[in-house]
Amino acid sequence: MGVQRFLRIGITVADLDRQAGFFRDALGLDCGPLRVEDDPARLDLLGLPRGTVLRIAEIRVGQQVLELAQFDPPGRPYPAKPASNDPWFQHVALVYGDINAVWQRLQGHHAGTVTQGRPDLLPPNTGGVTAFKFRDPEGHPLELIAFPPGAGAPVWQDGTGSGIIGYDHSAVVVTDLAESLAFYRDILGFRIASRSLNQGPEQDRLDGLQGCLVDVVALAPSEAAVPHIELLHYRTPASLRLRAEVGARDIASARQIHQTGELDAIVIRARAAGIRFVSPGIVTPGDGGRAATLRDPDGHMIVLTDRA
Repeated sequence: MGVQRFLRIGITVADLDRQAGFFRDALGLDCGPLRVEDDPARLDLLGLPRGTVLRIAEIRVGQQVLELAQFDPPGRPYPAKPASNDPWFQHVALVYGDINAVWQRLQGHHAGTVTQGRPDLLPPNTGGVTAFKFRDPEGHPLELIAFPPGAGAPVWQDGTGSGIIGYDHSAVVVTDLAESLAFYRDILGFRIASRSLNQGPEQDRLDGLQGCLVDVVALAPSEAAVPHIELLHYRTPASLRLRAEVGARDIASARQIHQTGELDAIVIRARAAGIRFVSPGIVTPGDGGRAATLRDPDGHMIVLTDRA
């Protein structure tokens, strides 16, 4: 069984009010009320010292949620001159009906560009989607994506309209594809849903890089096809392993949060395989359920919980 559902994505921000305003005003998303999280077990889950203050805002993305988190004291700022093949790279793919309308709306909201030019139509072997990558005002990468008829999960074909529908996946850069597949498939229980080798001028424009040759592997949880994880393995230009791990308070931090009915079994498998843990094993947050946080081979942070 392993991971059953990809519940949500957590993103660390420096200015929670400004970031919530960007998602609301630039992307047209609903922002829930800000709250202060004071459960010590939550800090243990993220490997943070007691006394750290955590403020959270939930951004509603269709039927899904993005969790923005601001920490006091804060961590390191987003690294300068970021690129699509950075080892800490993790983006969220937001699905829109009218991608060009959203792209035009972004122009007045201080969004950073990744894709060169307008949203790009990708080749048929990559799904024939139209996509555009950009960065929010703090540097976090995001993607706009629109599916043509018959492509993507069925949910994206049902009355798309012109606004946001949800997010299809979160993509992470990995440096050793075989090692990452062994982790996500054999330890966490994801299944390979699709894979492709992307290259050409369209991919170069999309990523803002030159000479891209990238393996894209979609990994689906056992009980829900979306959202899912995508592994991005850049053969060229190659990515390098991180020299220092990204902590939960660092602005480049993003966390996958997954539900599983096999938390104990996954933790046992992970420990046997020498996987690094962020939390001191399994912890019990005050809202019930149990959870643990570990890192994939490239340091991306993953929270596993047995509570929906």
